[in-house]
Amino acid sequence: MNIVLFEPDEIDRRLPLADERARHIIGVLRRSPGDTFDAGIIDGLRGKGRLIEEHADGLEIEFDCGEEEPPLPPVDLVVGLSRPQTNRKILQEATALGVRSMSFVTSERGEPSYAESRLWSTGEWRRHLIAGAAQAFTTRLPRVAFGIGLKESLAESTAGASDETPRIVLDNYESPQSLATCLNNPTEVLLAVGAERGWTADERDLFRELGFGFAHLGTRPLRTETAVIAAIAILHASMEA
Repeated sequence: MNIVLFEPDEIDRRLPLADERARHIIGVLRRSPGDTFDAGIIDGLRGKGRLIEEHADGLEIEFDCGEEEPPLPPVDLVVGLSRPQTNRKILQEATALGVRSMSFVTSERGEPSYAESRLWSTGEWRRHLIAGAAQAFTTRLPRVAFGIGLKESLAESTAGASDETPRIVLDNYESPQSLATCLNNPTEVLLAVGAERGWTADERDLFRELGFGFAHLGTRPLRTETAVIAAIAILHASMEA
């Protein structure tokens, strides 16, 4: 937790002592009344929090947040819904690395019940975004959609994308080139990564119809979460070159 993040409606009330953030401020950062720590408002400004007093019902904190956060890296991610534990890793690590949006889509080889897991039905998914942002010292969270079909998601994603925006789908079977060699300093990217069982022939045809190019990450099959992390790192390196 490199920055302590707060919802906008939390800054005017005490932080309960049982809250993970309160335990972090007192037990890990070892802050005492009068001390400051890095703090930010989720999707808002960044700055400092000052511990005023520790009360029986929580920490009294004063905020001085005036630093504007830069926009998120223009990477839009479409991922086939996978097991909840896989999606948890993707939510947190992709947020930490930096993406603009994530869409978790149902696909032909995916398990339909994954869209009904507690991760999505209870709102737990947002907690993993906040953890990723706190790790990356940012207040901004990517947009997230889940449980929609691949075709619907791609229609929405491509409708808002420029014709010059690279559209890339990772695929181990029909990819003529590696992801690292098919990019030339793009300003934004739309990237699709399949679930554990990959894409079907019909889904590959859909990607072709929508102008996606196929790429791979090498000869070794990777877990979905590993492929997502590796691909985002490659995209960032290309965009910054």
